[in-house]
Amino acid sequence: MEQQKELNIRVRNKMADTIKSETDMKEEAVKIQKVVEAKPEENIVETKVSDEKVVDKKEKISEDKPKTEAKLAEKPKEEKKKPIQKKPIIKKNEVVVNGISLPISTKYSVAICKFIKGKKIDRAIEDLEQVIAKKKAVPMKGEIPHRKGKKMMSGRFPKKASENFIKLLRSLQANANNHNVDEPIVAEAVANLASRPFGRFGRIRKKRTHVKIVAREKKSISKNKKSKEKKHGRKKHSQI
Repeated sequence: MEQQKELNIRVRNKMADTIKSETDMKEEAVKIQKVVEAKPEENIVETKVSDEKVVDKKEKISEDKPKTEAKLAEKPKEEKKKPIQKKPIIKKNEVVVNGISLPISTKYSVAICKFIKGKKIDRAIEDLEQVIAKKKAVPMKGEIPHRKGKKMMSGRFPKKASENFIKLLRSLQANANNHNVDEPIVAEAVANLASRPFGRFGRIRKKRTHVKIVAREKKSISKNKKSKEKKHGRKKHSQI
């Protein structure tokens, strides 16, 4: 019996709470209606303003469309790639190459310089390749065995020195092609003794040589020769 009473009390309390909530909701709805009835004009104004804003935005978008289209049409013209400006190749009459502290004999390099001088670069390379193959000797002075060949008493086949000279001549040819030197000829070839480092335990001094090779155009060499002949008042037979 007591349990039934408790249940009845709980049900009544719940019913009372629901009735209160319903009444509160009705009161709030009435208040909102009163507020809306008291200020109908303000709401209309706000809606009008918002509509005007929307219209203005649409007009702006429509006005901006042709501008954007024009910009897009102009962009490809502006974005055209500019031509790459290369440095102008300066034409020269002479080209130089330097070999510093080369591990070759100074005596052999002096003989090769005389052997190369006055020849075209291609021909000089071919002759040195024949020297490496022991088909052609480099003429030298001193107590050196005689070799076969025209106007040659003695000579040798310096392999290491000729290989280094071929490298220098190829780099000289590349410089001549880069600077548009027409028909380059070896005008100067000089070999000098470089500082010689000591070997192990300081017993032996190693071989070191500085080499300088200059190639000039054939026309410039002929002009220089003519000017020298006029100064001295005599003619010289050309060795080229």
